[in-house]
Amino acid sequence: MIADVADACVRLARTMKTLDAPSPMDSHVTTGTGPLAPDTILARLNPAQREAASQVRGPVAILAGAGTGKTTTVTHRIAYQVASGAFEARELLAVTFTDKAAGELRERLSALGVHGVEARTFHGAARWMLSVLWQPFVGSPMPELMPQKGAILDTLARRLPAPDCFRPRRELAQEIEWAKNRRVTPEHYLDELERTGHEQPLRDPSRMQDVFAEYEATKARLGAWDFEDLLSKLADLLDEHPEAAQRLRTRFRALTVDEYQDVNPLQQALLDHWTGPDGDVCVVGDDYQTIYAFTGASPSWLLEFPDRFPGAKIVTLEENYRSNPPVLELANRLVPTLGGREKHLVAAPDLVDAAAPEPTVIAHATKSDEAAWVATECRRLHDELDVPWTEIAVLYRINARSPEFEAAMSAAGVPFVVTSGAFLDRPGARGLLRGLEQRRIDPRVETSVREFAERLGWRPDGKVKGSDEAQTLQEDLGLLVRLAATEQFEDLGTFVDAVRSRYDVRPTDGGVQLLTLHRAKGLEWAAVFLPRLNVKELPFKSRTSAADVDDERRLLYVGITRAKRHLYLSRAADAGAGSSFLGELGIQVAAPRGASSGSGSGGAKVVLDPDDPLVTALQAWRGEESRRIGKPAYVVFDNKTLVAIAQARPASIGALAEVSGVGPAKLERYGDAVLDVVRSGQDD
Repeated sequence: MIADVADACVRLARTMKTLDAPSPMDSHVTTGTGPLAPDTILARLNPAQREAASQVRGPVAILAGAGTGKTTTVTHRIAYQVASGAFEARELLAVTFTDKAAGELRERLSALGVHGVEARTFHGAARWMLSVLWQPFVGSPMPELMPQKGAILDTLARRLPAPDCFRPRRELAQEIEWAKNRRVTPEHYLDELERTGHEQPLRDPSRMQDVFAEYEATKARLGAWDFEDLLSKLADLLDEHPEAAQRLRTRFRALTVDEYQDVNPLQQALLDHWTGPDGDVCVVGDDYQTIYAFTGASPSWLLEFPDRFPGAKIVTLEENYRSNPPVLELANRLVPTLGGREKHLVAAPDLVDAAAPEPTVIAHATKSDEAAWVATECRRLHDELDVPWTEIAVLYRINARSPEFEAAMSAAGVPFVVTSGAFLDRPGARGLLRGLEQRRIDPRVETSVREFAERLGWRPDGKVKGSDEAQTLQEDLGLLVRLAATEQFEDLGTFVDAVRSRYDVRPTDGGVQLLTLHRAKGLEWAAVFLPRLNVKELPFKSRTSAADVDDERRLLYVGITRAKRHLYLSRAADAGAGSSFLGELGIQVAAPRGASSGSGSGGAKVVLDPDDPLVTALQAWRGEESRRIGKPAYVVFDNKTLVAIAQARPASIGALAEVSGVGPAKLERYGDAVLDVVRSGQDD
């Protein structure tokens, strides 16, 4: 016993100087002038922000609504803690979820004259602490950190039977992260699935357990850690050595946690060690913006903060500095169903504008109509209202939606940037086109595309388990299969070239941002489009599983509150009925003219006008062409495209190319014939 105590004392002595000194990665710790005067710091804030910032001692919870100056409040509170003499800068630790957020926090503190605060991500803080504590307490060098899981998981996935071997590797990584964020080992993985009802991605849960176990065993053989290990190993060390946890609490007397609604159980375990039962902690977040439930995040940590810390000071921020009143009024309509701590956003005085545009709500007959309208409206915003391209964003639920908007933007000549995985860069399109490249002269286009898609895991029925990424893979491959079946291509080379041309993302210094709703959190734009507000899209539902409705509602709330001035909500009739969330918003979106919700699939039906002679002529020509090639009429042109051609009455190949539904292959094959029909119809 005496030897154990002596050994612990020696370890503490070895780590004392290292912990007390600036960390090895403290390039951001600088010297400079002192902080601003305390009164000057608080004078810059509104009343609610000032109340939060003046609470120099925790526990404090700041419930910061979207756009209410969360970072401003946090940095001014930390600056006030130092300026008031409550703490020295080096005694403060602030943890964030991204390097960008940590860097911004340091920059803002520096502007307030505060230097030396430790501002790090969870993983960055854990890595530094382990570099100091691991060797003295464990007695061996700290393992190397793997940059990613992909290399190990790719090898393990290839051993799985089909169709599991085609699962996106990132999906397997996310499942392992889901378990490790809950401190669940491979041995207890199946028990946790049963306890939580969580749906794992593979056909047999035991296969996923085997992948998890082999992954952990491979890491152990390599003597390596992944990023989750940084947190779990530190938590284990602090569990086993309370004196190490006490040493950290002595080093950091006060803690600030940003985006607290996003913490998972593993991160919370570390926070408990860092603060202790009577620790000085300030958490800031918004339960309405908890959208990462798949990582283990839950709004309960934020909402139950007063229960864990009786007497905690709770401050709510509701004055919004981002959006105009009509946008906020729409967002506030979701408050009754969002639950949690009620917050009603109010526009700051500078944003109150009687001329502020109301949100636009519109329904379209088809998905392609919707995408074309979005592209056209983006151009109008830029050309007529001088909205910069980079200040416009199109937010969709899953990556599988991007091809529609990529094609529409390209057709309209609108520059764009896909920030969450362009179609041609995703596994489905990339893998299929790469395989077809080797057989360019093969004329069996439809058959070959279908065969390659099935090799990559495509299933005609679309019934595949898994996450958004699995659904995206299915839809990407399905899009290519349909394209090969509905348009005429001479050979595989022509098909590959047409696909690359249609979905090419040209390098640009800036353009309209295309990204998922999850990627949009923390960002803002002058104009935001929220398309495809349809049933099964938001809230999202695949053929085998459905997302949590509460999480999906918060996702819509995040999307709405990204808009500063212009907000657009739309749906497409051929994608099904409108989202149930439209009803919660008090919005009734009538089906567009010419569209029918129908039954079963809920698709739209475009009816040809028998009294229009040009439509009749085009329909007759299409029938002849259909019989000539031995394929259904819609393979030549569907009704919607015929109507569009009749309305446009193109007089040249260039004009015909502008008609929605006329792709490069069909233009080359049918262009001259269609123009002859149009000219004949006009002569009549």
